[in-house]
Amino acid sequence: MRNVIFAINITLDGCCDHTKQFVDEEKLEYFTHLTREVDVQVFGRKTYQLMVPYWPEILKNQSETKADTEFARAFVSTNKIVFSRSLDSVEDRNTRIVRGNLRDEILKLKQEQGKNILVGGVDIPSQLIELGLVDEFRFVVGPIIAGEGRRLFEGVSLPERLQLKLVESKIFKSGSVALRYLKQRRQHLLELYRWPCQEEKNNEIHLHGILRSGKTRGYDRGRAKRNVRRML
Repeated sequence: MRNVIFAINITLDGCCDHTKQFVDEEKLEYFTHLTREVDVQVFGRKTYQLMVPYWPEILKNQSETKADTEFARAFVSTNKIVFSRSLDSVEDRNTRIVRGNLRDEILKLKQEQGKNILVGGVDIPSQLIELGLVDEFRFVVGPIIAGEGRRLFEGVSLPERLQLKLVESKIFKSGSVALRYLKQRRQHLLELYRWPCQEEKNNEIHLHGILRSGKTRGYDRGRAKRNVRRML
């Protein structure tokens, strides 16, 4: 099954407004490599219209920097899906408009063969996070305090806390930091947390075993349940 990756630039205070940030060659190179690792990108109408026709035009302009040109080439060559009810047509041939159900379409994409799926912008990723369909998060945090503007995950409503695991980080010369997180699977979290138990020969017991039996000594079963709900 393919993973859904959400990637975005943000400031230190969580602002995701692109007008409050800067993009240098290091950031472009980072997102170029990421774009080459996927074979489909997913956007809403607003983000798509920020990217197109801007990046296709960059590719046609020979006076741009190498970093700009390489990102433009990677972006233009990737298949794209735009979720929109108001967009009538698209300018590039490898883009299709989807007006149907977001959840159903993404689940279908995840089941297909191929590389991973990259989602950009804020609105569509926020909906996918609420649906539990984002598997990986890439945050590039710039050394800026915006003091205003839209905040990442503003208005996002989760049925339960989302636990992430940091698997990679990279510091840029500019002071920006790229952070890569994977979503922790529920079963993986259960297996991470163990408590001593005299009844077990190996002196260990799985957390779900503790909650199921309630036979451990010296441990508050009610408190364990509350802690698990917060963790998962």
